[in-house]
Amino acid sequence: MSLPPFQHLVDEHWRDVARLAHGLVGPVHADDVAQQAWTRALAAYPRLTHARNLRSWLLTVTHRCAMDHHRAARRTTPHEDPAVLAEAPVVDPPTPPDDGLWARVAALPPRQRDAVVMRFVGDLDHRAVAAALGTSPGMSRRLVSDAVAALRLDLTDPEDLR
Repeated sequence: MSLPPFQHLVDEHWRDVARLAHGLVGPVHADDVAQQAWTRALAAYPRLTHARNLRSWLLTVTHRCAMDHHRAARRTTPHEDPAVLAEAPVVDPPTPPDDGLWARVAALPPRQRDAVVMRFVGDLDHRAVAAALGTSPGMSRRLVSDAVAALRLDLTDPEDLR
């Protein structure tokens, strides 16, 4: 089985990889995670044995890079030297135009967050989400459903419930 040239893969799916990285790690680290995903994909590409669903394979690589980023962030501790902290500029983060939706998504449990981001940002079907998370399509549906229900409950105005 012949694989298409890697550049064809990049041209066709770069936006999907960037969107998924942005959804999983946020705008600050998204470019780094996407670049790492492309580097890993390029290294693994010659060893692929088939060309079935390359988009799903790329998004799985991106998800794994995002999880590696989160693990690395937990292992590092911020520098607590007051002199270093005094030199750091204070920059207010830009306010997103989504009324805090991404903050609410980030606050979801990790598996629900990953599932909902892959499903709606990455536009993956439940089979691909399940493959990326190492679970069944039914569990993928459940994770997405629970995440959407939690977001709806969080976004619902208490006055509407009366």
